[in-house]
Amino acid sequence: MLHMRTLMRNTFIPAACLILLAGCLANTKTGVENNIRFAVAESEKTYYLLNNPENPNCNLQIAFTYPQDYDDKEVLKKIQTLFVSSYFGEAYETYSPQEAVERYAKEYLDVYKELESDFKEEIAEHDGKQPPLTWFSCYETSSNKIIFNKDGLLGYSITFENYTGGAHGSHALSNHVIDLKTGQFITEADLFAEGFEDELSRLLVSAIAAQNGVEDPKGLEDIGFFSIEEIYPNGNFLIDEKGIIYSFNEYEIAAYVVGTVNVPISCDKLTGLLRNNSLTETLQTIWK
Repeated sequence: MLHMRTLMRNTFIPAACLILLAGCLANTKTGVENNIRFAVAESEKTYYLLNNPENPNCNLQIAFTYPQDYDDKEVLKKIQTLFVSSYFGEAYETYSPQEAVERYAKEYLDVYKELESDFKEEIAEHDGKQPPLTWFSCYETSSNKIIFNKDGLLGYSITFENYTGGAHGSHALSNHVIDLKTGQFITEADLFAEGFEDELSRLLVSAIAAQNGVEDPKGLEDIGFFSIEEIYPNGNFLIDEKGIIYSFNEYEIAAYVVGTVNVPISCDKLTGLLRNNSLTETLQTIWK
């Protein structure tokens, strides 16, 4: 699947500069903080079926951090839309951050209230007594956190947990990186040269094996991971001062008990995979 090409293909660079680049030291400045002001919109709602506190209930908790102010107002509008759509879904992207929180909370409760007719039927079948129907209770908790905010790059993570019945709840972590020059998400295609997938897959598998003290990566399949051939770049990544961090959610590459798997890949291992563009030049000023 992969044909790897070097970052400096068809470009002459003195050997000393190549050494610096390979060591992520093309520029060792620590980075300049982006001039963005953030705010938090919160909502906490609880509703008991039939408005009876003795009945099952739903609980919703939202703590939504979003960019409130930025010098470039056009970019501010774009990144607010990205924050809203990535957190609540594309159906909410036309709403302001505060409106999105309020509308999402209302719709969450409205959907839950639709269970009331089913709940009444269950009670009727039990001679008016409340049956032990714990699956009628549910909750949802979500929040996001700014992870990186320097040199025109803005990275954040969204954590989500919910329970709608069954043996356990579900958890999810989604990562996003925005280029403040364009107000758009940064994708793997923006970062990596064509044909990067196989080599990056190998790096991910090796890193996961090292995290788990497994010498032979195939041994991961004995501790809850699925086939290592199924571990590949999934687009769910962050950028930090040391490199890139990939996240894999429950059931994505391993059994539920393994949980979310976060995999850091240091910049020195990525250099040969990167595109030669202004974005990666910015990264070289950040990584050290």
